[in-house]
Amino acid sequence: MAAAIGSTSSNLVDNFHGILRKKNIEIVGISQVNMFALDRRNYKLRLFALNSKSIRLSSDLYLDGRGINGSLSLGEPPHIGLKKGEMVDDEERPLHACMLGRFVEGRFVYRQAFVIRSYEIGPDKTATMETLMNLLQETALNHVTSSGLAGNGFGATREMSQRKLIWVVTRVHLQVDKYSSWGDVVEIDTWVDAAGKNGMRRDWIIRDYSTQQIITRATSTWVTMNRETRKLSKIPEEVRKEVEPFYLNRHVLQKRDEHAAEKINKLTDHTAHIIRSGLAPRWNDMDA
Repeated sequence: MAAAIGSTSSNLVDNFHGILRKKNIEIVGISQVNMFALDRRNYKLRLFALNSKSIRLSSDLYLDGRGINGSLSLGEPPHIGLKKGEMVDDEERPLHACMLGRFVEGRFVYRQAFVIRSYEIGPDKTATMETLMNLLQETALNHVTSSGLAGNGFGATREMSQRKLIWVVTRVHLQVDKYSSWGDVVEIDTWVDAAGKNGMRRDWIIRDYSTQQIITRATSTWVTMNRETRKLSKIPEEVRKEVEPFYLNRHVLQKRDEHAAEKINKLTDHTAHIIRSGLAPRWNDMDA
């Protein structure tokens, strides 16, 4: 919705016929909420309803402190869906469009912003590891979809879907410098590259949107598996041709950092620093 609102900002000015001037309007977008505010000096505008046919503005419009009755119809909102094989043209897409991502750096990097919500935080009001993993997965799948490669599988390409292949993540390595807090906006960049002869590497960078400080780095290895036989498969040449144009030779982690996390020492009674017995598993200890 935010993208639809942002892209119609110029139409707002035209439809108000001089009541609102473009230079006096500041747009603040709120993702997944059917309300946004245009607030600068004495101008206030609230949008209460957005449907598939039209965008209507309520009568809560003020000019120099005076209310203006009635409502305005802005007509058809722009279509933001994708046709099969169509790339997203996002050069003019607003930066506050938290619902949608965009391509940067020559379309090799996919970028998307998210708001950390109340149900994504722990008792300390910061994002949980589960939240971070969900955001990484979301940007990865949106990257595939926006690239025009998506088949009918979960992030699989068309050639993969025809061959009953799916992606399997065999390794994920995260370095978290800071956990985002409730209400923070994070910006995630993701890109892909080859991983050996028969794999694909996907990297991510998470930034604090307001400061642009990198707070998390992540890398992962993906391989293909036949969804019926459940056996790993070599990447077919047809699939390789689909994804290779999007490969970016860039590592988010230094080689020494990656190797440091490849092997974890076995935990035994002799290597453990702390041992407690008689513990019963709790609900949050289970993979459910």
